[in-house]
Amino acid sequence: MKKAIMALAATTALLASVAWAGMVNINTADAEALAALPGIGEAKAADILTYREENGPFESAAELNEVDGIGDATMEKLKGKITVGE
Repeated sequence: MKKAIMALAATTALLASVAWAGMVNINTADAEALAALPGIGEAKAADILTYREENGPFESAAELNEVDGIGDATMEKLKGKITVGE
């Protein structure tokens, strides 16, 4: 019983931290933060940084679709997880 309560407490704490983590700003995030996003990984994170360096900041989250290797399926996974800031 004690183990079950501890597991429940740990799960609740994890879910709370995820809920409060907020969205990733694709204009300011480093490679590590970008790579942690669903469907991105290290290679696509590097491509995002290169695109950002060559084209300036993203004007909208939808512009991320312009990066090679990021298509509709990846964009769907990223809904509600990314922002371009204010």
